[in-house]
Amino acid sequence: MPAHREALGCDKPLPDDRDSGCSSSIMPAGGGGACITEVAICAVTRQQELYSPMAYRALPPELEERAKKELNEDPKRRDQDIQHIRDWLSKQPHIRARTDDQWLLTFLRGCKFSLEKTKQKLDMYYTMRTALPEFFTNRDPFSEEMQATMKSGVITMLPGPDFLEGRLATVVRAGRMTPNRTGAERSFKLNFMSTEVMMLDEDAGVIAGQVAIIDLKDVTLGHATPLTPWFVKRVMTCSQEGYPLRLKGIHYVHAPPSYETVMNLFQAVMKDKLKKRIHLHTTVDTLLDFFPKSSLPEEYGGDAGTFDEIAAACQKRLESHAAYFREDEKFVVDESKRPGKPKSQTDLFGLEGSFRQLTVD
Repeated sequence: MPAHREALGCDKPLPDDRDSGCSSSIMPAGGGGACITEVAICAVTRQQELYSPMAYRALPPELEERAKKELNEDPKRRDQDIQHIRDWLSKQPHIRARTDDQWLLTFLRGCKFSLEKTKQKLDMYYTMRTALPEFFTNRDPFSEEMQATMKSGVITMLPGPDFLEGRLATVVRAGRMTPNRTGAERSFKLNFMSTEVMMLDEDAGVIAGQVAIIDLKDVTLGHATPLTPWFVKRVMTCSQEGYPLRLKGIHYVHAPPSYETVMNLFQAVMKDKLKKRIHLHTTVDTLLDFFPKSSLPEEYGGDAGTFDEIAAACQKRLESHAAYFREDEKFVVDESKRPGKPKSQTDLFGLEGSFRQLTVD
């Protein structure tokens, strides 16, 4: 292999039609190095390997031990479990899913390595993508609508874990949401996008879980109006049933008394276990009882930078996954091919769904 290709970290042979040299017009200045075409091919190859089958990240010892203890992860059985799920997916005529090792391992961990629960979770995950197009289509982070939503700072992934269990946190600043139905849909779309970036990148968040900080500063009646029981039911069903993650805590800050009704709407469709994990803060100072200063923005008494700085870093991180979001739209279910009865909106979300879409058998 030429030395310059080895230096690029690319050990894959080039395609036949590109393997025979390159034009001097695209050689780097000074010559003797890799041509621009080769750099591009090697970069693409390395990017593909990140999501290629038979590959997943090794865990640091402390996280591996935690996965064994809390999630029933057995390193000796791990590959076999991943292959079992991949084989099962190949036999499901209605599911078009990602099947790389890291992705399937995330679902196994989220289901504590129960094979049956993992199958159910994968089915529901892709079912949600078909049932809720308002959240799972047109997710290009460079689109005008998503750029505006990201720049609003309505959803911000914090840079570090909490004190208690090493869980990763996301802040929802509801007052930054555009106060109408479209604004609500785009905000929750961004929330789901951020969740998937964490699933792709952060083993700690998958294994230790997540926490949410819901900041209700500057929230008005206009922000609450789009959050109808039907809308909330769809969001919470997707969050709780569709994602292989464990939400380990919810912290409310700056909550005005008038917002209790909307908070009750979300709690009405929360699982009992999650209801017990709610913390209502009368001041942001008490967040420091749960989070290190290094993880919190300056506005919350931390030293992780300002909200604007953290939000800008989150935007760049989401933009770096643009290819994932574009490709992801092809992974859905086809209800016409589901064995047995197709799932309707009513099946998924309850009776109110029949007013939006009713499957006629």
